[in-house]
Order: sequence, then structure tokens, then C-alpha cells
Amino acid sequence: MDLKEAMQQRHMVRKYLDKKIPEDIVSKINGRIETNNKKYNLNMKLMLNNDTGVSSIIKLILARGVNNFIILAGDNSPDLEEKLGYSGADIMLYAQTLGLNTWWVGGTYNRGVSKYVDNKKVTGIIAIGYGQTQGVPHKSKTVEEVSKYKNTIIPSWFIAGVDAALLAPTALNKQDFMIIGNGNKVSIECDNGIFTGSNVGLIKYHFELGAGKENFEWE
Repeated sequence: MDLKEAMQQRHMVRKYLDKKIPEDIVSKINGRIETNNKKYNLNMKLMLNNDTGVSSIIKLILARGVNNFIILAGDNSPDLEEKLGYSGADIMLYAQTLGLNTWWVGGTYNRGVSKYVDNKKVTGIIAIGYGQTQGVPHKSKTVEEVSKYKNTIIPSWFIAGVDAALLAPTALNKQDFMIIGNGNKVSIECDNGIFTGSNVGLIKYHFELGAGKENFEWE
């Protein structure tokens, strides 16, 4: 399975089996995290056999078996949330290629996990493991509802990019963004309050994967 296939198959999974992640897969995930940390100056960290990622109330109401998670963290900066969204998208899809399931937790994670990353700025966590199910697709907006192209003929790469962006996990699954194309220039308008930066990063990664980075430039 490659990243594009993983993008189609990945769905939010909140309930996990009590199944250990094998050491070879842990090593691969840690390698992917380290690559992103170095590239974007981040401090993401994989926590194993640790159930403190989400609160007890969330575990009772929404989640089960969240005993492994990735802390999304780094030094506070204007673009931190976007970098973590972009890197988190990469790790989630990579995990899917390894047979794992994930859940992007942006609002209901336990803020106390910051102690595991030297109290760096934490924007959320990614629950990771073997899901009780593979999840299900959520209701999605259409390409026309979330994009505009300023030329008469819309290139196929643009449509493929928007289709991919619609598969990104956004805050509350609202898909409150607009992707604007003008020739080979692309921009994103997104306003989700405290989740805006993360959402932009997630959307950018998915759009690039679908459209092909060689076909356009970000504005």
C-alpha cells in the first residue's frame, strides 16, 4: 500500500484492540517521526502503553483502548500548528500503510501530556494502534463546495488535489476551507479558530499528495 492508497483507506478510529505494536513497526514509526522532527524543527513523540492521552471522560464516552499516541509538539511559533498538521498527516498515512489505524485528537486530548515533551507547545495528539474496526467514511462536501478555479479549463491535477484534501481530517469534520486555483498557483482560505493552522497543514499535505507537488506552487 502506498500513501495515496492509504489516503483512501484511512478513516477515524476511536476504539482500539489491546494489541501490542510490533517492535519493527514501532521503529518505522519513530523513524518517520524523527524525519519530520528534523525537517520542520518539531518535538513530536510516540508514547507506548500509556493511557493518559485522552481524559477519562472521553474514554468512557467516545474512545476505547487508546494506549498509544503521538504527541504533536514543538517550540511555539506562528507556523507551528501548520507544520504539525502537515507532519501529522504524513505520519498518519504512513501508519496506515503499516496496517495501523489513527485518530487526530485536536480538542479533547489531555493537556498534561506536555510533560513528556519538556513542556513544549502541544496542539493535540494522534491516537495510534490496531482499531476494533477500520472506521467508516464521513459525509463529505463536494469539490465545487470547497474550491474555485479562476480559469475556464480546470486542470485534472487541481481536481485530484481537492478530492484528496476532502479526505483530510479537519476540525469537527466541518471541511470549512476553500482551495483557490489560478493557473499553477494555489492558495487555501480556512478559518476554524484555534484549529485553523492544523487544518491548513493537513489540507496542504493531502492536496500535494493528490495533485502532485510538481504541478503547482503555493501562494
